[in-house]
Amino acid sequence: MAGEDAGRSGRVTIYDVAREVGVSPSTVSRAFSRPGRVSSETARRVHEVAERLGYRADQPHRLPGPARSRVIALAVSDITNPFYFGIIRGAEKAAHDNDFTLMVADARESAEEERRMLARHLPLVDGLIVTSSRLSDTELRGLARRLPVVVLNRRVSGLPCVHPDNARGVRRAVEHLATLGHTRIGYVAGPEASWADGARWRAVREACDELVLSDVRVGPVVPTLAGGRSAAAAVVERGLTAVLTYNDLVAVGLLRGLVGMGVDVPGQVSVVGFDNTLPADLVSPGLTTVAQPVTLLGETAGRHVIALVNGQAESRELTSVLPVHLTVRQSTGPAPVAAPRGRSR
Repeated sequence: MAGEDAGRSGRVTIYDVAREVGVSPSTVSRAFSRPGRVSSETARRVHEVAERLGYRADQPHRLPGPARSRVIALAVSDITNPFYFGIIRGAEKAAHDNDFTLMVADARESAEEERRMLARHLPLVDGLIVTSSRLSDTELRGLARRLPVVVLNRRVSGLPCVHPDNARGVRRAVEHLATLGHTRIGYVAGPEASWADGARWRAVREACDELVLSDVRVGPVVPTLAGGRSAAAAVVERGLTAVLTYNDLVAVGLLRGLVGMGVDVPGQVSVVGFDNTLPADLVSPGLTTVAQPVTLLGETAGRHVIALVNGQAESRELTSVLPVHLTVRQSTGPAPVAAPRGRSR
């Protein structure tokens, strides 16, 4: 067995991993150095076996001091989402203040595209911020063996992470809806691969349990206006009078979908978003939402990764959970006497 051979030699090699997975050593090498060049299933198997056997990829040689690129990369899941505007601004400030350059890369809500994008950018940068990643924890730890990595808007054991206090934000939103008389709280879910979505759904269930309310999950939907609009019919069919959504884009799409069906917001259905992006203040009625300090999130992650690049901190010292608060606008109101019904046809 490869694991037994490795144990006798004292150090697990790339050949041990290759034998265990049943692929060539060059495939294992690409899974670590160029993940976009192997299939997602092969990469997953390689990383799982490497983790189990205790294999550690060698760190790439880096020249000291001035020979570094002084570039950090910020990988985002969807650059068209207004949530990332503040993240980018904050990370850019951290880079500017420390004489670094920020490179922004878009994964387009695809784990496969994220792998290809990272494979292209890793040789060019000194450090990496990965935001709302759709990759597995094992893959992210593999990246961190090659260069300094900070994970943003997600928590990965063993890596420095920066994320909002999802549990507190959701709790404040559910409490707000409960004080308005709502007893069934819906949650319109985002991507199943999203750590933030899982954290928010768990927080909804815990808050409803503590406040003796019912919780109802709708979705998942794509985290866009269209995704939110697609959930409107399900919200009405389930007779929900209060809904918390994965993000503001889903909330605005849901609001438009409900109004298009002849459902009054907030007269019949109250809607709460998450993020407090620009559309929350522009839509009518104004969107009640959990406000994240998005610029501070980006700046904190930027300063963390630069500290790692400069050898000024260790990974275990750098996890940060930032506070959130509820911004109440006009999309929430008292629970109606009757469940919502769409316009009769």
